[in-house]
Amino acid sequence: MTQPSTRVLTAHVPFPLAEKVDQIAARLERSRGWIMKQALSAWISQEEERDRLTREALADVDAGRVIDQQAVQAWADSLDTEQPLPVPR
Repeated sequence: MTQPSTRVLTAHVPFPLAEKVDQIAARLERSRGWIMKQALSAWISQEEERDRLTREALADVDAGRVIDQQAVQAWADSLDTEQPLPVPR
């Protein structure tokens, strides 16, 4: 099976962060590079999801699918009452 191409990336990180990476690598019996790949992959996935959600929200705003701030505030204020308002839609 062919290995995918790789590229070396270099980053200066604070010493305490590097120590934590080394500790986790030792605990998991994995290389520092493996830990860094896992961390970078997770961060990129999180950023891609955040970007997708932001674009989705902006499309809702552009389409007029918004909830009035006063309605949200009234709902939030009602949550600690005996008869909370329904979630605004």
